[in-house]
Amino acid sequence: MSTSAPAATSSPANAPAADAAETKMVFPVFPGDTNHYHTLFGGTAMSWMDQAAFICGTRWCRTKVVTVHSSEIDFKQPVPEGTIVELVARVVSTGDTSLTVQVDMYTEPMDRHARVQACSGSFVLVALDANDRPTQLPPLPS
Repeated sequence: MSTSAPAATSSPANAPAADAAETKMVFPVFPGDTNHYHTLFGGTAMSWMDQAAFICGTRWCRTKVVTVHSSEIDFKQPVPEGTIVELVARVVSTGDTSLTVQVDMYTEPMDRHARVQACSGSFVLVALDANDRPTQLPPLPS
């Protein structure tokens, strides 16, 4: 029996992998994450969304990135204690040194199959070089 290495892709060495444009993160909503209504604190939701945008941006350009702007974050549904939260972050556009990451938050009860979008927002991040100056990043394929 022989094994072979995975086939190499024909993309340049520093080009992002096709799946690098999307990141998924999952969190359980525990009592310490909630307010007196037993729903997720809005600030915690925003923090998790920013983390997902950061990871997605980092995976895309493999350099230091920092958040410079967040758009309106639309809270559509409360996120109850005891649910599972999935964040889906996607690079939706790139400029010379910045990228925009759309982040959607979904909730699922732990005891059944159901999924509801709870909130969404977008984040602009800037890629930085070793001297903390904006640096070129790979374009998003069209």
